[in-house]
Amino acid sequence: MGVNPNIAEVVSLMGESSRAAILTSLMDGRFHTATELANMAGIKPQTASFHLAKLVGGEFVTVEKHGRFRYYQLANQEIASMLESFLSVSQPPEVRSLRQSSQAKALQHARTCYDHLAGTLGVKLTESMVNFGYLEKKEQSFIMTTKGEQFFMDFGLDIRELKKKRRSFSRVCLDWSERHHHLAGALGHGLVERFFELEWIVRKPSTRAVSITEKGQTGFEKHFHVSI
Repeated sequence: MGVNPNIAEVVSLMGESSRAAILTSLMDGRFHTATELANMAGIKPQTASFHLAKLVGGEFVTVEKHGRFRYYQLANQEIASMLESFLSVSQPPEVRSLRQSSQAKALQHARTCYDHLAGTLGVKLTESMVNFGYLEKKEQSFIMTTKGEQFFMDFGLDIRELKKKRRSFSRVCLDWSERHHHLAGALGHGLVERFFELEWIVRKPSTRAVSITEKGQTGFEKHFHVSI
């Protein structure tokens, strides 16, 4: 019993509602201040600071100090993957207002999942890349084909550099809202960064949701054969 990992401690860190809200907010992969996270979680800044100290101590979250401010981020991809797994088996929250309904729809439509694209857009793009033979789906990963490598390079990705990353190259990730898989890993991150660079998608403030621009509508349909 004493030599086993302390699962209860991990679950207790995630089980408190305010900490769970903070962790979910950090799923956008960016750095946030305690005040920003307090606003996103609907709690007081002092309360957020207390919970963040717990999460940093539990190695769920890292912190960097710049001047007077502390900036918090999820510790790593493994933590993000664990959170995404919990989200995929969790019941959706009760919607009590038009604002909550709009936010939920925006998240389901298109969002960042730590450092890659998720939601309906992420799933449709992944399915299209499989259907057109750019990727082949295996159990825990997608295999990039020769045809796919040429496609991604033509799209502006540096495949050689992406393969050097100390992480999974093209991981399968279960989408909690769509209940289908989307592309994660270094390749998924490279794609979403390229979408931001091309201004096909833009971030929505105080949420993980992203908006698809007019350029994005045209680009996704032309290059990926996806209309959304």
